[in-house]
Amino acid sequence: MPADPFAELLLQLRKQAGRTQDEQAEAINTVSGRDTMTRREINRYEHGQNIPTNHTVAHIATACGFPPEQLQREAAAARARRRKGHRRGGEELDDVNRRTLVGGAVLGAAAAEPWGRLAHALKRGTKVDATGVDALTDHAAALHVSEHHLTARQLQGRVEAHLDAITAALPRVGERERAVTIAAGETAALAGWVAWDLGDSGRARAYYEVTSACAEAAGHPPLRALALAYASYGAATPEKAMKLLTQAAQDVRGPGNAAAAAWVHGRLAEEAATAGDDTGALRALERAQTVYDFADHTTEQAWVRFMTPYRLDSLSLSVYGQLRRQELAETADNAVDRLGDELPESGVVVLGDLASALLRGGDIEQGVYVSHQFAAAAEARPNTMGRARAQDIATLLPGREKELAWHLQQLAA
Repeated sequence: MPADPFAELLLQLRKQAGRTQDEQAEAINTVSGRDTMTRREINRYEHGQNIPTNHTVAHIATACGFPPEQLQREAAAARARRRKGHRRGGEELDDVNRRTLVGGAVLGAAAAEPWGRLAHALKRGTKVDATGVDALTDHAAALHVSEHHLTARQLQGRVEAHLDAITAALPRVGERERAVTIAAGETAALAGWVAWDLGDSGRARAYYEVTSACAEAAGHPPLRALALAYASYGAATPEKAMKLLTQAAQDVRGPGNAAAAAWVHGRLAEEAATAGDDTGALRALERAQTVYDFADHTTEQAWVRFMTPYRLDSLSLSVYGQLRRQELAETADNAVDRLGDELPESGVVVLGDLASALLRGGDIEQGVYVSHQFAAAAEARPNTMGRARAQDIATLLPGREKELAWHLQQLAA
């Protein structure tokens, strides 16, 4: 058991955040911008062996979405007890009050869901300081990049923990409020994508709604486009997805958004093809291909880093395959040449669309070969988009590939 009410409070704050001691240390390091906190030090704090400095207490509070001033007062009380040689034999009134902090009104919004805490923070105007702003915004971008190689399950805790940290800092960042609001929205959008990937569509919608609120608060339309494009994957019908994507296309007009515009128009082409709108699909795909000539996915928003030339190939293959267009074979050949022996970070989707295109186009041997590559990638990094492609490929494989087809059907399930 913790040796002191303050140590117990630190323990309960970590548990409230749903973190291990290692994850708590990582969250605090994210806020501080330094790599100095360790699991061992967290353990010492939670057992009353050490009391963190006021500077560290502020970082802990920010990482947990707890009022820093309140936590600093509790730390000061713990130091006073230590100086007086206080031993916790009986329950004093102050001790009882401290033990109820985590479950009571002091935590307030921190006890709500992450998107609720962010929505609450957007309404607050008090600005105290900008500590850790650069670290917070940089880490938001890094999470989007890490989505390329981590599974949704691996990402979930990290993304929600960072959303808590950035939300707690938001009311105190002064003139950097717009940048941090955008970073908060980007983090919330990624949390929504992860939730959708894990099958929780209700949670995903809540995150997308607060992402749009961030976009409005910051006056940054591309952020709303991110939420709309993510939400389009979970739309009930192609027509509803097209409505979301049409609005998203309006939000990414202008310089600096070419990669995002290519993604949005490519998605619009996919959904139009699914809806049977051949003309609309080809028009949207041509727009995506044209605007991508002006794109640089490595220097634009972190959330479009996945929009590589491979991904544009994937979108083109998806559209041409659904429409049974003659361009399918040539596009598949070009995609194979571009891919070579390298598997891009967003390779599950790319390989899935390539395998489907090759099989539909009649290049059975190459299609089977790529299908095996896809199966390995989809098993290593399972996700919703990969499962949908696995089911499609399983139906296209020749009869001799029964084992591969069965394996893909298991992945799809």
